[in-house]
Amino acid sequence: MSIDVIGDFLTIIRNGLMSSKSFVIAPYSGLKLEVANILKEEGFIKDAALVEQDSRKYIKVFLKYVDGESVIHEIKRISRPGRRDYKTAADIKPVIGGLGLSILTTSKGVISHKQAKELGIGGEVICTVW
Repeated sequence: MSIDVIGDFLTIIRNGLMSSKSFVIAPYSGLKLEVANILKEEGFIKDAALVEQDSRKYIKVFLKYVDGESVIHEIKRISRPGRRDYKTAADIKPVIGGLGLSILTTSKGVISHKQAKELGIGGEVICTVW
């Protein structure tokens, strides 16, 4: 049995949005922090910070709302431990007509689908957000 830590991280964010929390806290991993930083760069969350408490590391994600409505309408896991989803640069499609974002792991690190198209590289699609 494998544990999907990215799926759990996305669920923590999704649950925080459904209950209108101002922030959520998730266990730390480098990949989760990189995903959170991309969400911050693209304007889907306010901020993501590394917090150390009781000699353990956590990621504190500050959620973003506009007029009481969440900026993130849907955050969905694409590539799972049981079914990986790899795309070439040409196969990467825009999410919701360009309003959304795909996050990929590539040989250049964790990047958005926009950066992947610019660099002309593909990779594993972690999730989509819109």
